[in-house]
Order: sequence, then structure tokens, then C-alpha cells
Amino acid sequence: MLKSTFRISQMDCPSEENLIRTQIQGQFSIKKLEFDIPDRKLVIFHEAFLEEISASLQRLQLGSQLLDSEPTEQTDFAEDQNQKKLLWTVLGINFGFFVLEMSTGLLSRSMGLVADSLDMLADSFVYGISLLAIGGSIAKKKKIASVAGYFQMLLALIGFVEVIRRFLNAERLPDFDTMILISCLALIANVVCLVLLQKSKSKEEAHMQASMIFTSNDVIINLGVILAGLLVHWTDSSKPDLIIGIIVFLLVMQGARRILQLSK
Repeated sequence: MLKSTFRISQMDCPSEENLIRTQIQGQFSIKKLEFDIPDRKLVIFHEAFLEEISASLQRLQLGSQLLDSEPTEQTDFAEDQNQKKLLWTVLGINFGFFVLEMSTGLLSRSMGLVADSLDMLADSFVYGISLLAIGGSIAKKKKIASVAGYFQMLLALIGFVEVIRRFLNAERLPDFDTMILISCLALIANVVCLVLLQKSKSKEEAHMQASMIFTSNDVIINLGVILAGLLVHWTDSSKPDLIIGIIVFLLVMQGARRILQLSK
């Protein structure tokens, strides 16, 4: 077993970590990746293939440089089951609220709820990709990410078409009571997810920090849908609901684009 340390000069956020994981994890008999984003260092525990690993990192054009490589007797790299359980819990909450918000959004004619449900689904994709790809090959990870990204983008495009149709046609007002109630429940769920993530012993790891960022954004979106529901009531117009729907669909599209970039 070898322990190789690389300096990655352009690794300064979780996106670069995800890119590196997608590029090399599952290849070259890699047993463990340890990222130190503040110091821009990456420690890899692996079996041989040092030259291949170096070449693969250099292809990412992130300024990789091998600092040291030495034999190590460390072989115990058991997965953190608590972290895996936590991610499954957060995924379950997100997917459950996707179903709830999508169904109530359609019944209440609220594009804000429908869009927020797709944002929940997008987060579920992110967690699901990580869990399904554990221990898998690079090809499997790319395939899963690609399918998730394209499906998410398709849903967002369908949502955009529906918003435009509702702008052009006279539609019944969405049920603002349902909008506010369901969004409040979703807000509580996202706050619970955020608290769980913050209590995790692995919260300093980049992918957990990214998860907290996603969930924090969901909290803001929930507040936006609640505000849209109040504006629907006060203005007696469906326009606030449609506007918040457009904003959230744009965020879903952006998330899909980032997933597709990582899958290439």
C-alpha cells in the first residue's frame, strides 16, 4: 500500500473535490482519498499505479503536483456507517417531500410547490448518486450522474413550458393556504436536515459542507414559496406563484448542468 500526497493548486471548493473523485475514485486500486481544501492537498492511499494516477490528475488541469509517495501499513478504511445512515436519512426526507409537494402542488395549481418539489428531487439525486456509486467504477458513476442530470433537466424544461402556458392563459388562482402549509412543513424538514448535517462529525468534509449549502438554499426557497402564497392572497393574482416557480426552475436547471459537467 502506498500513501501519496499531491498538491492541487486550483482546488479551492467542493466542486473540485467532486471532479477529482469522479475522475479517479474507483480506478487504480484506490482505497482512500483524503482532501484538505484549505491547504490544497490530496492524500491518496492506493496500490501501485502512481504514474497513472498522476497523469489522470494532470488531465483535470487543476495544477496537480506530486509532493511525496511512501509505503504505509494502514489498511483499515471502513466506511463511516453513521455518515452513510445520515445521508440515507436526508435523502429519504428530500424524496418524501418531493412526492408530497408535487402531488399537493398539482392539486392546488401551485407552480411554486411543483418547482420546489423538483428542487427536492434534485437534492435526492445528489445524495443518491453518492450512495449508489460507493465502491463502483468510474464508468458507473458517470452513467448514474448523466442519467440523473438529463432527467432533472427534462423535468425543469417541462416546468418552464407549463409556467409559460399559465402566463398566457387565464388560470384559476392557486390555493394559497395549501402553498403556505406545505411550504412550512418543507421548511421544517429542511431545517431538520440542516441540523442533522451540522451535528455530523464529518461536517468539515467538503461533500458534507456542500450538502449543508444545498439544504440552506432549500430553506431560502421554502421561504420564497411562503412569501409567494401570501402575495397570491394579498394581490388576488397567480403571478407571484408563477414568478417563484420560474426562479426555482432556473435553480434546478443550474443543478442539472453542474451534474452533467461532473459526468463528463
